[in-house]
Amino acid sequence: MFRIEAGQTGRYCDGMNRRSFVQLGVAGMASVGLSGVLRAREASAAVTGAKEKTSAILIWLDGGPGHMDMYDMKPEAPSEYRGLWRPIPTNVPGFDITELFPKQAKVADKFSIVRSLHHDTGDHFAGGHRMLTTKNMGVSGANTTGRFPSIGAIVAHQRQHMPTTVPPYVSVPVASSIGLRPGYFGGDLLGVQFNPFETGGDPNNANFKVQNLHLTTGLSVDRLDDRQDLLSRLDQIPRAIEERGEFDAIDRFEQQALSFVSGEQARTAFDIASEDDATRDMYGRHNWGQSTLLARRLVESGASFVTVHFGGWDHHWDLQSGMERYLPMVDSAVSALFTDLDRRGLLDTTLVILCGEFSRTPRMNDGGNGGPPMSKGTPGRDHWGNSMFCLLGGGGVKGGQIVGSTDSRGERPASRPVRPENIHATIYHCLGIDPSLQILDHSGRPTSVLDDPTPIEELI
Repeated sequence: MFRIEAGQTGRYCDGMNRRSFVQLGVAGMASVGLSGVLRAREASAAVTGAKEKTSAILIWLDGGPGHMDMYDMKPEAPSEYRGLWRPIPTNVPGFDITELFPKQAKVADKFSIVRSLHHDTGDHFAGGHRMLTTKNMGVSGANTTGRFPSIGAIVAHQRQHMPTTVPPYVSVPVASSIGLRPGYFGGDLLGVQFNPFETGGDPNNANFKVQNLHLTTGLSVDRLDDRQDLLSRLDQIPRAIEERGEFDAIDRFEQQALSFVSGEQARTAFDIASEDDATRDMYGRHNWGQSTLLARRLVESGASFVTVHFGGWDHHWDLQSGMERYLPMVDSAVSALFTDLDRRGLLDTTLVILCGEFSRTPRMNDGGNGGPPMSKGTPGRDHWGNSMFCLLGGGGVKGGQIVGSTDSRGERPASRPVRPENIHATIYHCLGIDPSLQILDHSGRPTSVLDDPTPIEELI
């Protein structure tokens, strides 16, 4: 068995540090055999038309951002609810957002906001699993193991027949859900071959290079061919476990690695330094902005699903300083992405999603976290899954729309409640994947990817 340490993450509000490992062994390399994968694909062929050229960029706000401080302001609510910032109008009448988003206010016609999203859990891990897979399946802070493939893994699985010179599923710079890597972004029962390719590093660093993309010193493309010949001889190893698909996973990893390392287009796609200064400045000269720019380069080069990690949203206290630091970075990255996609003619074929695992309590706390009021700094907001937001734009989604509403204090949906599976169904629809798709579970039984495959009709 091979054991690869993937690094250590920061500390979350439950006090735990999480270290992620990938273990590759003949007992668990892939959970579904190739023949089973093909049967599942055949049984659930796409029925929504030829939209395979559409890609998706998911900007993941890891830790849970508050809806009432961003896209669902409540200026008439009591002071302890409405928060610290004022709403401002956008270029769409009746569509107000926080004053800390002045750049997005100028491009609001290019995206829409679901204000009535909910899954009703305030557990980081349960919320993350539901938002990235739509499934409950008993995942929680006491049982954090992923139980179902992420939406990115399923998209990569459904598009495995499409030739590509870049990884079909990429995470910039990491695939991290509540500190777990790849956590709920992983392929799970589809197999680790559908985990995202993680770039690592900081795209804002002048010396940024993608891990494992460049040839080792002294190794040429011709020598890679020699190594591939050597690996082919390993086929003589007895394949008594062939039917379970473990070797299929190894083969896929090997072929993709050779393709990416030896292909000029892949190296060019990851070369963010080739972007002009004006574009880089527009996205923001910080990790979040440059990661988002790199995501644009990847979908432009043929990646199907790219995630961008914006971490650090667990603001139980000092909400003011946290938001005043983070929201301007979100503003520059998101507004630049829509502007850039539009001017490059990519907006209609690139779906952008912005969300986190849950929201924050509409009522602000006293800033004490169990101690004297304000002893931890300014007030903050705690965990809340009863009312949330999701931004969607591009990729065929109608812009300038507000879907649903919350009550006067932002505590729960007041109209048009939306669940995570409706968000996923909308994404699948835009990417030309049947939302009623089924895959095989560990016992070989067909399992619906979505319990409710109904997309948000107002957006499509």
